[in-house]
Amino acid sequence: MGSRHAGTTVRSRRTDVEPPSSPSIPAASAGLPAVIPGRTRRRTAAGRRRPAALLAALVAGGLAAGLIGTQALPAADAADDIAVSELLGSDAEGMLEMEPLSPQEAITEVEARARLEEVAANRAERAEQAAQEQAAAEAAAEAARPKAVAPVDNARMTTCFCMRWGTMHWGIDLAAPMLTPEYAAEDGVVLRAGAASGYGQAVYILGVSGDVTVYGHMEKILVSPGDVVSAGDRIALLGSRGQSTGPHLHFEVHRGGMDGKRVDPVAWLRERGVEL
Repeated sequence: MGSRHAGTTVRSRRTDVEPPSSPSIPAASAGLPAVIPGRTRRRTAAGRRRPAALLAALVAGGLAAGLIGTQALPAADAADDIAVSELLGSDAEGMLEMEPLSPQEAITEVEARARLEEVAANRAERAEQAAQEQAAAEAAAEAARPKAVAPVDNARMTTCFCMRWGTMHWGIDLAAPMLTPEYAAEDGVVLRAGAASGYGQAVYILGVSGDVTVYGHMEKILVSPGDVVSAGDRIALLGSRGQSTGPHLHFEVHRGGMDGKRVDPVAWLRERGVEL
């Protein structure tokens, strides 16, 4: 197409400019204004640089989002399955699979009370049996225990129950080494224990027979008034206190009590199976 100007013909040549191909922009750039091919706009250098940088960032972001969105998570491997019981412990299986109680695993309150009564009865029976056995053992021991003993072991009788130098000697003298143990002749209760005229020291015991036994001249007394003693219990240590010429035990028996008739200790012991 030509135009005329001042007689001069100027022929302009129009060349078709093919718009440059724009890169594919992800859907995230849909909000930006479309670029129309063939139109140009004057921009400053800074203005031209900012859209280019923004466009590059959008392109990179779209590609990254596409990669993340399209990448699928790995499927769980069947071999990696973990049982619940393994996570919770060995008891978890029983907790999760608890079965209801069967009739054989429960009893009624009446049955429970009956069993308790049976247990109580068995215990009472055993206790009674044990008591009977204990009583029998004690009875046997009591039967085997001597009811009378010699007041001194291995002693030598130096004076009898008899007249001596014109005076009656109302007991017997049993000589033995100093501090030889002296024993209660029979079961009884201590009436007196301490100083006594003529004896230095003396012990008086009221026996189960009703008789009183007297022990004199001891060096040391081992009992007190009110003590309960059994035949064979130690009551003193032999000595030579009071009117004595050497270590010995003066032993007397008062029939029927302190003021009872004094009898021969040798005969009294013999009546009880004891020989001196």
